[in-house]
Amino acid sequence: MKTVLITGCSSGYGLETARHFLAQGWKVVATMRTPRQELFPASPNLQVLPLDVTKPESIAAALAAAGPVDVLVNNAGVGLFGAFEVTPMSTVRDIFETNTFGVMAMCQAILPAFRARGTGTIVNVTSSTTLAPFPLVAAYTASKTAIEGFTASLELELRDLGVRVKLVEPGYGPSTSFTANGQQRMQGLIPAAYEPFAHRVFAGYGTITATTREIDVAETVLQAANDVSDRLHFAAGADAVALVQVAS
Repeated sequence: MKTVLITGCSSGYGLETARHFLAQGWKVVATMRTPRQELFPASPNLQVLPLDVTKPESIAAALAAAGPVDVLVNNAGVGLFGAFEVTPMSTVRDIFETNTFGVMAMCQAILPAFRARGTGTIVNVTSSTTLAPFPLVAAYTASKTAIEGFTASLELELRDLGVRVKLVEPGYGPSTSFTANGQQRMQGLIPAAYEPFAHRVFAGYGTITATTREIDVAETVLQAANDVSDRLHFAAGADAVALVQVAS
């Protein structure tokens, strides 16, 4: 039985991914800032642990409690929507702390064990904003695009050590709590000068028919975790897959 450690499992893609791996017979270490055991079915193969990826001591404690891990899924992330002109740099730094530096810190923390065993897989979850430009998400896109470049480079340096690295790029998930979770940090980020444009953007989202479901991401993460080829990119969701096809 393989063990997967997944970050950001309190809701959305992370929660569904943890449930999906559990249903597929994996041992699952589901992590989140405030553990909520009740989110999951009772199972001897489930461990729910506290983890804040922005705190080194929290990372160390979670990995120690988890024991040997075969797959790390870096899913934890925070969203941001608004005009960059009025986005405080402190907010931008907060986004990078979780979406970028948190992912890097998790990778760095688990790599000694993977290298010593000569095996292991890292799956970094980014976003379809890295596949095509979208308005009013400049800082968020930057934080995710940084992980795309980081992961591509990391894959090359770890390949000879037996460690695989993958990217999963989910599309727009209207059924997730992505926007709700970021409401506080987004306050005041659409000033009057940007309101007409923002209204058009919001209206456009309302007409989207191809979107990403939580199960789309969960299934794609599992596919990436099991993949033994050198494939790096895995688009997740109908809209993300369509963006890849247009680009190609």
